[in-house]
Amino acid sequence: LQLVESGGGLVQSGGSLRLSCAASGSNLDRYAIGWFRQAPGKEREGVSCISSSGSNTDYADSVKGRFTISRDNAKNTAYLQMNSLKPEDTAVYYCAVDYGHYCSGFAVYEYDYWGQGTQVTVSS
Repeated sequence: LQLVESGGGLVQSGGSLRLSCAASGSNLDRYAIGWFRQAPGKEREGVSCISSSGSNTDYADSVKGRFTISRDNAKNTAYLQMNSLKPEDTAVYYCAVDYGHYCSGFAVYEYDYWGQGTQVTVSS
């Protein structure tokens, strides 16, 4: 299984970006997917997760109401729509697969495969 993130970039505060996580080598429809981020000098933190069917989602408090996770299993791709971006959202964003159907929280060790990350920079 390989995961490739895309869609990152530089955006002004208040702007939007849509991240994609494309999978190859295995079907994603059996697995929960999480989005994480890591800012310089900080630990990797969970942002959002979605169950294998897409029926259940979870968000970190810091992004609730601004970010939306979704998936298209037919395209083997997950997405993270990020609106009302703030400078503190600046980080490398990673998607990850959990070998389970349901979100198991945001513990890094719960996730089995990771993408290489995509940089998101929000200017003030």
